[in-house]
Amino acid sequence: MAKRALISVSDKSGLIPFARALVELGFEIVSTGGTKTALEAAGVAVTPVAEVTGFPELLDGRVKTLHPMIHGGLLADLRNPGHAEAIKAQGIQPIDLVVVNLYPFKETVAHPSVAYETAIENIDIGGPAMLRSAAKNHARVTVVCDPADYDAVLREWRENGEPSYELRQKLAAKAFRHTAAYDAVIADYLTKQTGERFPETLTLTFERKQALRYGENPHQEAAFYKELFADDRSIAAAVQLHGKALSYNNIRDADAALQIVREFDRPAVAAVKHMNPCGIGIGETIEEAYAKAYEADPVSIFGGIIAANRPIDAATAAEMAKLFLEIIIAPAFTPEALAILTKKKNIRLLTVNMAEADKDDRVLTSVSGGLLIQDADRLGLDDARLSYPTKRRPTAEEMRSLALAWKAVKHVKSNAIVLVKGDRTVGVGAGQMNRVGAARIAIQQAGAEAKGAVMASDAFFPMPDTVEEAAKAGVTAIIQPGGSIRDQDAIDKAEEYGIAMVFTGIRHFKH
Repeated sequence: MAKRALISVSDKSGLIPFARALVELGFEIVSTGGTKTALEAAGVAVTPVAEVTGFPELLDGRVKTLHPMIHGGLLADLRNPGHAEAIKAQGIQPIDLVVVNLYPFKETVAHPSVAYETAIENIDIGGPAMLRSAAKNHARVTVVCDPADYDAVLREWRENGEPSYELRQKLAAKAFRHTAAYDAVIADYLTKQTGERFPETLTLTFERKQALRYGENPHQEAAFYKELFADDRSIAAAVQLHGKALSYNNIRDADAALQIVREFDRPAVAAVKHMNPCGIGIGETIEEAYAKAYEADPVSIFGGIIAANRPIDAATAAEMAKLFLEIIIAPAFTPEALAILTKKKNIRLLTVNMAEADKDDRVLTSVSGGLLIQDADRLGLDDARLSYPTKRRPTAEEMRSLALAWKAVKHVKSNAIVLVKGDRTVGVGAGQMNRVGAARIAIQQAGAEAKGAVMASDAFFPMPDTVEEAAKAGVTAIIQPGGSIRDQDAIDKAEEYGIAMVFTGIRHFKH
């Protein structure tokens, strides 16, 4: 009896040469719909599914392969005498190879204007059922859901008479990943249609974007996966123009830098080290913004990751080229800037859409045995109800600096304190176990620049000691959420030193 292959594919790349090779190997090809038409047009002999099942296609093609003549041929375990006798009694021929990929649901719903009815019609039922049946029975059946696997299957059939168990098992696992991802996209789409944000079960699927040399450290294996519908404003959608491959830490730092510069309407540059900004500058031009980010901390910026919210021009590139930088990420690079920067062999140059991020973004954080999900922290000063608890209000100049400090502190690991003078940060205290410790680090980093600077705190002051430290350093204004039971102590200390204080009512913890 001839070997039988059932082929029904949406992605027809490589289909015709693969089917011709199967015929040469002695296969009978069973097919239906557009796949059958394509094969026949190429001169490949095809047995229609309807001829196998004895039933025509029903319900506008919704029911074609959902039949015992098909699934009996897929699921029969011929090592079991009862199975062999059952399919023989019913005249069912075993199917040795299933080649199926599914209706393009993901591609259909990727269009923002797609009609709901169109999306539903592109949910494949028979395809996943065949893949799952064949994959379950991989002890006998070979299942192929990806044209990239055609060559491996043909090679083993030619060399060994059939694919090895190891290959069949590998392909079965891939088929189940394929159907699981397919169902996850459908579940996600339908869940969003109902408006549920945190359903009782969560189905997520990601595609591998690249393998990484290692993770945070050389002894850790790692890979980079992207969401199926990754926003073109995300680091997962960034285009690398130059330089060696990105590392695990590069990707995380680049994402952190990208989130910072998106906060600003004016030209802005952020320098990031270890997920924290070491310098942020804004200016009238991107060259001026970079100069201020550099001046903020000329030591820590060395080997840093730079993000700019404007295209990099030749003048800015010339300044950047003076320093060792790991990555520069921007919306674009002028040809002149590229000519300057690509002289550095290893520097990574990335472009990404710098438009404001989606306020409905979610943040996923893994923990041992679980996953935390929250809304992204997109609130800014425009969302705050500012109040002024001290007698002295900030001057217009102080308020501009406070606005920069507030945008910056949101992106610093808690406990976080940021000092700003004019249009640049001058001190950053990050990730400390107590707030006054973060303040001391920021003040020490600022040095003489602390005099006349303003301060931002990501959360309220539980004690007045931070205000005391700020006053001694010459800080003139402070912005913080407020809300402590000891707010009045901090206010009184600010009054004592003539410091203007602003309450935002919004906390920006970043763990």
